Amino acid sequence: MKRLAFIGAGSMAEAIFSGMIKNKFVAPDHIYVTNHSNRERLEQLENMYGLQTFTSDKQVVQDVDIVILSMKPADIEAAIASIKPYLTENHLLISVAAGVEIEAIESYVGFNIPVIRTMPNTSASVGLSATAICGGRFVTDDDLTLTEQLFQTIGITEVVAEDDIHAVTGLSGSGPAYVYYLVEAMEKAAVEVGLSQEVATSFARQTIIGAGEMLKKSNDSAKTLKENVMSPGGTTEAGIKTLQNNHFEETISACIQRAKERSIELGK
Repeated sequence: MKRLAFIGAGSMAEAIFSGMIKNKFVAPDHIYVTNHSNRERLEQLENMYGLQTFTSDKQVVQDVDIVILSMKPADIEAAIASIKPYLTENHLLISVAAGVEIEAIESYVGFNIPVIRTMPNTSASVGLSATAICGGRFVTDDDLTLTEQLFQTIGITEVVAEDDIHAVTGLSGSGPAYVYYLVEAMEKAAVEVGLSQEVATSFARQTIIGAGEMLKKSNDSAKTLKENVMSPGGTTEAGIKTLQNNHFEETISACIQRAKERSIELGK
């Protein structure tokens, strides 16, 4: 069984290794986690999941097959510098750092090493992430397959070209926040038209959950499902026309485009 090291012990790292443990993809004692600045956090994770935690980079890297870079993007160069003495060409590096290109990671390491870049989202914490995966120059088909299997423990995966990662970031990487913003607006509007906050919150959330399940289980497109709800001259049609008159589709398009552009900017 493969051994994995997580460099960084934040919420995304926890979402990933908790998914692997829950789905029995990797045994807890084959998962190593390091965090230089927060020993209390490491002790908490060790007690919750039964994995192994370390403050030494040498301990966490030298005995594993896969190293997952799960720190903030701004910290990745320093993090790689700290583990570089213990890396070999036999390690597989997997990055979840948004905006950091494979070429940059390869240059920080300084020798030929397989690097895979991923773009999961925060829904990983409930096992429903959409994760894009792309491989560097030294990655094999087996490396990609293994990475897909790993991230399928927290949702769906798709192998894409690295140039497409920025678009994925704009869509699914940032996408959960767009949905939360929609629900926030629906709740506020419902209160304004007379519902209590409790009822507004409950019904807005259940509406999103139900629509999501319909999208998942139906063979119909989102457009068809939308049209199925609408009756000519009815309430839904009136609401949809209001969204159209207020340029809803154009706003969503601009939102995803700007998020994509920002991903490119951060990558530079």
